[in-house]
Amino acid sequence: MNDGSCVRRRPEYKDHVWSYDFMAARTSDGRAFRILTVLDEYTRECLAILVGRHISSEEVVDQLFHLFVFRRIPEYLPSDNGPEFTAKVIREWLNRLGVTTLLIELGSPWENGYVESFNGKLRDELINREVFTTLLEAKILIENWRRDYNEVRPHSSLGYRPPAPDAIQPALTPAPLTQKVVSSLGADQCSVFSQR
Repeated sequence: MNDGSCVRRRPEYKDHVWSYDFMAARTSDGRAFRILTVLDEYTRECLAILVGRHISSEEVVDQLFHLFVFRRIPEYLPSDNGPEFTAKVIREWLNRLGVTTLLIELGSPWENGYVESFNGKLRDELINREVFTTLLEAKILIENWRRDYNEVRPHSSLGYRPPAPDAIQPALTPAPLTQKVVSSLGADQCSVFSQR
């Protein structure tokens, strides 16, 4: 729209619309850490949760790149107007890949309802109930919760099935990097990813 806000884009199939958002929490010593959640709006699957003291726009690109290689590139990616999402490096990179970014109106979290609902569940069921003594402990417990959410927990919107019921699968092999993804990266990003 003229003010940069979006009309709700309804997901029509898997990997059509992803959404991502940040949360904040603290370890027991009072130090803050951030949590980036990435969600497929159609399947309700949490694709990734990145936990760190500080998460830069480069780390957001790195996480998305990993998902694009092992999953696929979504058509739409709504987010709020946080500095990590409006950073020039992220917007230009997504634009080169053909991903349409949708920014929600300031102060309107309901425009990004799927990921906001997911973040509320994460906060109510884990973040508010657990005391994280270290950042490593937070990473492990949050990832365990994400796997349970995806593979075990029934979801009413999915007919009381989990988003990713095929929990036991052979190890993932990376999909071949398409020319589109490779050409969107700089040489330094390609070399960093190939070292992993």
